[in-house]
Amino acid sequence: MDNGKDLITAQVLADALDLSVETIWRYTRSNKIPYVHLGERQYRYNLNEVIQALSGVVKEKRQDYKTECKTYTYQDYLALPEEPGFRYEVLEGELVKEPSPNLLHQRISRELEFLLITYFKQADPIGEVFDAPLDVTFEDITVVQPDILYIAGNRLDIMKKNRIDGAPTLTVEIISDSSWRKDRMRKLQIYQKAGVQHYWLVNPLDNTFECFALRDGIYSLVALGMDDDVLEHPGFPGLAIPLAELWYDPTRP
Repeated sequence: MDNGKDLITAQVLADALDLSVETIWRYTRSNKIPYVHLGERQYRYNLNEVIQALSGVVKEKRQDYKTECKTYTYQDYLALPEEPGFRYEVLEGELVKEPSPNLLHQRISRELEFLLITYFKQADPIGEVFDAPLDVTFEDITVVQPDILYIAGNRLDIMKKNRIDGAPTLTVEIISDSSWRKDRMRKLQIYQKAGVQHYWLVNPLDNTFECFALRDGIYSLVALGMDDDVLEHPGFPGLAIPLAELWYDPTRP
């Protein structure tokens, strides 16, 4: 493979091919696509060579739960009737509806939230960790419900009676079949624009855990774990996340 300037990251490759990054990791691990291994789970790709290797591969199916086209505000969101089995968010004026989380999603959320609460009780005793459902608003046309969020002790002023109004220090999204494109693209862009310092993407569909951090206003991948790794984050010294415990599912054969 070409080792020169034409090499691109997995994220850029995924965007170019209209695939998820999880699929790129899966193809990489199974050697279905050519790559250059730079060490420490760093991989680079040549787009033309990958396209040639993937010739004939069918692209992923999309699931879209968007509602009618109008600009929604926070007040519109509050007026929505409850609909069992679904939850709503407003992404820059666009109302999005998706199915409620499944058991594996909720189990991962519970285990990860417990780890974070335990860690921050020592690292930042006055900081706060919450889980969904809890509204987080950015201006008047974005209302999101991160699966887990952390607000550092020096940012508690964004906590209001019924919502978080402003950028949490960390947001975590657990990807499902219906949410991967929203979480990986739309929400990543929204959190980046809002100034959320840390954004984590947890994918039980492919057993991957990605940690992004703002660098000069742009998210950079600063930690990546897969399968049974123990993930350590450079921005949170002493925090160790045993991924095998997150993926555990007693309903799997």
